[in-house]
Amino acid sequence: MQNPQVCSVSYRRSRFSTKLPGDRLYTPSHFWLLESAPGHWRVGVTRFAQRMLGDLVEHGFEIKPDAPCELGETIGWIEAFKAMTDVFCVGTGQFDGGNPLLETTPRKFDIDPYNEGWLYSFRGTPDPNAVDADGYSKLLDLAIDKIQGKEAAMEQPPTDAIGD
Repeated sequence: MQNPQVCSVSYRRSRFSTKLPGDRLYTPSHFWLLESAPGHWRVGVTRFAQRMLGDLVEHGFEIKPDAPCELGETIGWIEAFKAMTDVFCVGTGQFDGGNPLLETTPRKFDIDPYNEGWLYSFRGTPDPNAVDADGYSKLLDLAIDKIQGKEAAMEQPPTDAIGD
């Protein structure tokens, strides 16, 4: 659970806003990591990723508890209302298991991604590219710039349009 002594970072850009808990690390692939005990990491998706995916429909893991896991390894999948995606390990160590609450209350993934809606846990070392909340704000800026660039490109008429 989030430490009340740790400040969150407010982020607002375009039509997206969130509060990033300051007690977590964040990956470029939009996962967060919270050290729940020394060397034990709880992992979830960020509010940004949750918004991109939409409401959780179903999820599963292709790895069993206590199995070794490597950074970047596909360990599961998420099917959501807007998209399907693989779930990657965001560290190296041993997989502890998925969040049992999501089996009975998948809505927690949608409404509380930073707390009760976490996805899985592992023991080991987190992604060395993981950053704090301020660093993740910069990653969000890049992601939103990319999305807005694609939207702007889609709005422009083709350059070989008749009449040019």
